[in-house]
Amino acid sequence: MSFPDLDRFDRSILKILAEDGRISVADLAREIGLSKSPTQARLKRLEASGVIQGYRAMLDPIRLGLDHVAFVEVRLTDTREKALAEFNAAVRKTAEVEQAHMIASNFDYLLKVRTATMSEYRRVLAEKISSLPHVANTSTFVAMEAVKETGMLGGFEHQP
Repeated sequence: MSFPDLDRFDRSILKILAEDGRISVADLAREIGLSKSPTQARLKRLEASGVIQGYRAMLDPIRLGLDHVAFVEVRLTDTREKALAEFNAAVRKTAEVEQAHMIASNFDYLLKVRTATMSEYRRVLAEKISSLPHVANTSTFVAMEAVKETGMLGGFEHQP
């Protein structure tokens, strides 16, 4: 993946914001080695271009009682564009689905589903996931422990 329009200052800004989205512009400027005005201009440009899509609070799902994670392979009955669009729209509305990825494999989607308990997961699977448009079948894999969960910039700082 290449980011030709991003220089080292932009990449530094993104790396720092990924770790601390509440950092002040003054502190951000100090950390990247620029003054406040050019740092602010870079932030506005990164936001306007869509590289920075927004700012969110990182919640601890364990402290919120949502420590049951299941990964669900989903096979569809139909993989034409209209069916995929219908599935995508419906899965986006399913609150318990934390992530959904179309997969190039012997199944069509991989979902990360977060609930409080196994019995709640079984209800979500039966009442919501299985009734999503065009679902043929599912296979569930229960996570025992999250060993690593990072933000999206996993290898970003290694870009030229």
